[in-house]
Amino acid sequence: MRLHEVVAELPGVRFEGADPKILGLSTDSRKVKPGDLFVAIRGGEEADRHPYVSDALAAGAVAAIVEEKIEFVSAPLVEVASTRDALGILARKFYGSPGTALSLVGITGTNGKTTTAYLIHAVLAASKLHPGLIGTVEYIVGNQRKHSFNSTPEAHELQSMLSEMVREGCRSAVIETTSHGLALGRVDGLDFDAGVFTNLTRDHLDFHKTHEAYLTAKKLLFDNLNTEATAVVNVDDPSYMALLANCKSKVLGYGYGESADIRILDGKTDWRGSELHLQTPEGSLEFGLALQGKFNFWNTAAAVATGFSMGIASDVIAEAVWGVKVPGRFEPVDAGQPFGVVVDYAHTPDGLENVLQTGRALTDKRLICVFGCGGDRDRGKRPEMGQISARLADLSFVTSDNPRTEDPEAIVREIIPGLGTAPHHVEVDRRKAIEAAIDSAEPGDLILIAGKGHEDYQEIGRDRVHFDDREVAREALGRS
Repeated sequence: MRLHEVVAELPGVRFEGADPKILGLSTDSRKVKPGDLFVAIRGGEEADRHPYVSDALAAGAVAAIVEEKIEFVSAPLVEVASTRDALGILARKFYGSPGTALSLVGITGTNGKTTTAYLIHAVLAASKLHPGLIGTVEYIVGNQRKHSFNSTPEAHELQSMLSEMVREGCRSAVIETTSHGLALGRVDGLDFDAGVFTNLTRDHLDFHKTHEAYLTAKKLLFDNLNTEATAVVNVDDPSYMALLANCKSKVLGYGYGESADIRILDGKTDWRGSELHLQTPEGSLEFGLALQGKFNFWNTAAAVATGFSMGIASDVIAEAVWGVKVPGRFEPVDAGQPFGVVVDYAHTPDGLENVLQTGRALTDKRLICVFGCGGDRDRGKRPEMGQISARLADLSFVTSDNPRTEDPEAIVREIIPGLGTAPHHVEVDRRKAIEAAIDSAEPGDLILIAGKGHEDYQEIGRDRVHFDDREVAREALGRS
């Protein structure tokens, strides 16, 4: 495909000069391959890419999309008003709009996106829709599983994966559509068959600045659903009405509320899993789950509602969800010890409260919580998470999470006021904190290690250092 063909649909495009053949798209000069078109995106949390145009061209890019003139560059430069907006259009054009060949489900919300994505993926697989998955833990493309580098990848990476799914015979795809991904236009132009809302609580205010802006970003998914699509929304969350303000699609509600189309009537949960009783448009539905915790009743109801919206039979849905397990989501670490150890991704106040409430229901002894807060992120939630651990846990170990460029000790100092006089220990070294929690455990206790879940790294400074809570816990259990 020639440059003029790729950029033909860009609004207000200014282009003249050579017309090279485009072999790929890139937004990172370090990853440029010969023949790439480099798009100098700016905005979001990433660095402005305009200063790297020369580096990209030196690495083999044959042209660049920019918002302003770049001096001393002889290669073709295509000027546009917004390189981010351009990237989505370019990606769809270059990869041939692969989303049109797939039934697409987008999931947004603060908590529960990943578990809900796995549940819906299982439902679609059981109905022979051969789904792909793009999410926080991994990308599933055909028979391949790849480690996730971004819950919602940049538009060209997302379109490339969707194109690969089509080639691999997929007929559907489940996509975690984060607030960042929505606000930065990464899913622009995709026609979702279903948009799913899990819940809305405090998170990502470092990026969005206000709760209203965070809500507005989530709302984009529903604003852009067409009349044939379905909005699957949690009616127990008061934000759902605001999200639907400009929604033109059909609506299917789930939750405990009387207005729910998929209504949670009853459920119970323990170490073995859960049992759930739902009222659906096809009547009562009872089934078991491998997942633990009452918060998973909402996630499962969302998956059931999505299945119904896509015409999948209730017996197929029930059979599909029962065995689903999700890496790093209330994941037990069992080395034969006489107490429980669970690793979970909970890193928001609401998420931490949910998993601690679940943990409290699963032990008659002490509940011990190991947690921290990420650096370069919303500082306001730090004392709030301390308050939650103080209220629900019998003993807290406050430690480092992903400190990034912040001083880990400074982050911990902002958590401590929330704990007040509740029993707690401070150990900034995360490995030592996990070891200390395990050393302190007595028979029947339950240790919750929160914040990182499936992640196998810590972000320290600008580097990612290998660190897996599950591995560290197993090593500590092995020596205790």
